[in-house]
Formats: sequence, structure tokens, C-alpha cells
Amino acid sequence: MLYFIPAWYQLNSFKELEQNWHTRRMHTEFDDMVKYVQMFYRNGIKDFKILLLSHTPNFRHFLHRQGVFHAPYLSVFDSIQEVQNKKAAVFSFHNLAWPEKIEFVYTPFVVIAYLEGKKYAQINFGEAGNPIEVSMYEEDVISRRNIYDDRGFVSATEVYEKGDIVYTDYLTDKGVTKMRVIAKDGSVEINEKSNTFLVFKDDKITTKTFAKGKYDSLAEVILEVLNANLDTDNKSDVFCIAMHELNVLITRDLIENGKSILSFYGDRYRIKDHEENIDLVKKAGYIITDSEATTRYLKREMKTDLSNIVDISPYDSRMDFGISEQLTVQKILVPVDDLPKERFKLLMINLAAYLQTNENAMIHIFTRNARYDLPDILLNNIADIIEEAGFDRRMVISDKDVDDTAENDEVDADEDEEEIPIRFFVEQCVDELSVSKCIREQRIMIDMRHNPDLYLQINCISTAIPQIVRRETQYMQNGYNGFVVKDFDRIPVALDYFLGSLANWNQAKVYSYEISQKFTTKHLLEKWEMVRNTIEEKD
Repeated sequence: MLYFIPAWYQLNSFKELEQNWHTRRMHTEFDDMVKYVQMFYRNGIKDFKILLLSHTPNFRHFLHRQGVFHAPYLSVFDSIQEVQNKKAAVFSFHNLAWPEKIEFVYTPFVVIAYLEGKKYAQINFGEAGNPIEVSMYEEDVISRRNIYDDRGFVSATEVYEKGDIVYTDYLTDKGVTKMRVIAKDGSVEINEKSNTFLVFKDDKITTKTFAKGKYDSLAEVILEVLNANLDTDNKSDVFCIAMHELNVLITRDLIENGKSILSFYGDRYRIKDHEENIDLVKKAGYIITDSEATTRYLKREMKTDLSNIVDISPYDSRMDFGISEQLTVQKILVPVDDLPKERFKLLMINLAAYLQTNENAMIHIFTRNARYDLPDILLNNIADIIEEAGFDRRMVISDKDVDDTAENDEVDADEDEEEIPIRFFVEQCVDELSVSKCIREQRIMIDMRHNPDLYLQINCISTAIPQIVRRETQYMQNGYNGFVVKDFDRIPVALDYFLGSLANWNQAKVYSYEISQKFTTKHLLEKWEMVRNTIEEKD
């Protein structure tokens, strides 16, 4: 059995990432483990299971969003809370035991309950419309928060004093408290009247008593329950562990016995920040990275020539040529997150210069940052930059945005002034679905950061559009499906090569298609098979 141990944590704690439906998603739910589970599940590979270490009362909804609703999983907190049911249930907050004179007020976002004119509770809902938490108030100050499981019961309750959390109780589906986590020091108290947990092993369910009545941390409880649920003598079990501080804390023994696959994804776990674990990482059965760049980084930081390492892209290529050829405008996608200030300035100036030679081109600034006022900040910054360089700022900000605050008698004086079309736009895309939707309309991408966005590059070869980047990667071959450009003054020339000639653009399209064949699901699964066979041979 292959166990996937993900790092789906909230703020470095053993909590899920579920959020209110009306809150703008500030992060993507997609990562390496999501992709690997999708890949195994959708290709009919049955000998795998998700191993959850965190409290995930809305996990069924998470699986549904990722398109793997029936993927098998083992939850440590289900074991702790003695929950056997795995089916989501229809649940309404009206079913709760409310006081007789309660009055509900429905706002566009939440439902607020009032008792005798005072705020009594607030009901928050998830993306599927299911109640996820009910916060209770005393004199407008939160006193308790009940966290609901999507299977129809209170999974945990947080108790507050003067607005500060004091402790969290975790309950069974019958409402019995199993354990209490003290907020001040993180210690855990087991309910002596319900001091057992379930062990799910070999399709059998047994009961076991906690070794202690009090623990120093929640991690200590999780480790005990995890070990009880795993068959450490089964040599065919392999554990694919997402490298994360919390996972390393819990799975150290699994890593040391050589039966583990460690998955490094982006900046989630930078080995230079955890040098004390370099020797531990070397003991892994195999190491998987998300790209060649991450592989090079690991080898450099660990100061060793690792042989048991391979890059397996968390994104597979799927040919979808997009609709950019059908549009009258030529959209240029420009990622800017973490781009140094001076590079950003030079990039905007050279893009503005190119726009003077191509009236069909449009610049689409790309960001994964979901901050509400970020588009205005970016556009105002770009307008200042290009104006200082001698270009018309109205390419970025319309006169109307300025005229709205001007006096009416000043409007007539501008009637004869030439109207300048907007040429700069901002694309805020947090989740992968919105990224894919955005890139289908783009004609070319320019990513001038040191490490180009991995998902954008995969989408570029999938939609077969050229890329202009600072260094060659496995997804872009210089002179074939794009250019390596380090001198910003060469950007207009590189753009004109692809956008000024349909023949050149079509040639890049052909090369993109050829490169994409290296990253199909079939090839990624072949790499996975090689990794698993290697570990089995070691046994």
C-alpha cells in the first residue's frame, strides 16, 4: 500500500484549510499531493490511501472540489474522535437547539441570530453552502465557536474568555468530549471517562486505550494514534510524505526506516532552513521534486550527489490550444509576483515601448496575490513608471478614473483631447482553475523572475504558446518554443519575433507540443512506477 501524507495545514497547525464561502481565497488548495492523488485515482490505481494527520471536519467537501470524492483515506482524528462514518450528511443550522425567542437575520454573507435584541450567534457557511461553524457571543464578544463536521455533528468547540481562546475540545459524533487542547501551552488532556481511540487496520476496527491521561502536545497524541493504526511490519507499505515541518515532526521514524518517499514542492520546505534534518533526508528511500530546478537546489544545499532523486511534475500536460488565435487582440501574460522592483520597472518600460509598435497587443499583469486593492496599486505604479519614461499614462489608467473626481467645468476642456485605449490589465488568479482559464486567451508569456512559475510553464506548453524567460528550463528550449532574455532591452525584439510573424508563432506551437509529450500523465506514472520498484528492490 502507498500512503500519501499531505501537508494540508492551516497556519502551521493541525487544522484544515476550509474557509467561509464569501472570503476571497488567499491561497491555492492545489499542491503536489493533490496532483498525485488525482493521478492515481483517475487512472484506476487502487493500492493507495491518503493518510491525514490534521483535523479535517470538511474533508469530504475538499475531495469533491479536487474531483477525487471516493479516494480512500485514513484520518488520525477520526481515530481519535471514534468516528466511523465517512459519508457527508445534509445538515441545517435550524436543526440546532436554539432558545425559544431566537430571531435569525439573513445577510448576504452570514446568518446572525439575535436573542432579545442582542447578538447571540453567527453562522458561517462553506463553499458548498454547508454550515461550517457557529460562533456564540456574550455582550458582542465571542465566547464559543462550534466547528461542524460535514457528516452532521459538532467536531470541535473552541472556548474563549474576553475574546481570547482558552481551550479547544474535540468531540465524538455523539457529542462526547475526547480530549482538550489548552491554548496557553498546547498541552492535551484526555477525557478519563472516554480515554480510548479506534484502530483501523486490515478492514477491522478495534479499540485501544490512550497511553497517558495528559500529553505535552497534540503532535504527541497524533504520533501515538498514527503508530497504532500502521502495520510497521508490513514491508510492502510505502509512505509518500510531503516535506513540511509538521510532517517531519510526526513521521521521523517512517523516514529513518527507508520506506519513505519525500516530496519537495516549491518553497514549502527549504532544506537550508532545516539543516539539522539533512542526514534524515538522506535516509529516505527516494526523493521526489517538482522540477529540475528544485532537484539542483537540493543537491547543492545538501552538498551531496543524490542518486535516489527524480523530478516528477505535479502538473501534467494536456493539449488545449486555447483561443488566442481567435481573438483580434494579442494578450501578453506577465507574471510579477516577487519580481524585484528594478526588474519590474525595466520590464514595464520595455513593454510600453513595444506597445507603440503593435496596436493589437495588450499587457495582462498576472498575480496570485488575492489582496483586494492590489490591481489598483499595480496599475498606479505602472502608470507612474511609464509616464516617467515618457509614455502616456492613459495606456494604464483611463481619463475617466481621474475625471470622476474633477469639477464638471473642467470636462469640456478635455473634449478635443485624443482618447487613448487602455493597454494594461491585471489578472488575479489564485487557484489553478482560474489560471488555466486565463492562459487560454494569452498569446505569449513573459516571466522575468529567476524561477519561472511552474504551473504557468506547464500551461504554456499545454496551450502551445511561446515563453520568454530569464533562463532555460525543462519546459522551454531556447530558440524553439521561446527565448531566454536577460537584457530587458531585447524584450520588444523577442515579442516581435513571435507576435509579428504567424509562421514563427506556429513553429513555437509545434515545439511546445513536442515538449509537452514528456509531461503527459502516462510518462509521470512511468516515473512513479520506477520509484516504487526501486524502493521494493531495496527491501
